[in-house]
Amino acid sequence: MATEKQRAAARKNVKKAQAGARSKQTLKHLSPATRTALGKEAAAVRRGDAPTRKELEEQARRLGIAGRSKMGKSELKRAVARAS
Repeated sequence: MATEKQRAAARKNVKKAQAGARSKQTLKHLSPATRTALGKEAAAVRRGDAPTRKELEEQARRLGIAGRSKMGKSELKRAVARAS
């Protein structure tokens, strides 16, 4: 039989895990306009109209852009466009 202290610790762990799971669901907490923009960007990548982040990073590597591994996709796009 578990002691009261063990039951309290288990309740605390469950609550902590549930809070962590809730905080990971970031996409549904974004504004509708942002979700729409992300969906359009993903669709463009799937169609082949826009490069993936991986492709942009390879291009940045060929161009010798420093700090590319820490850049986001939009930063990589701008850096590649400036360097080209």
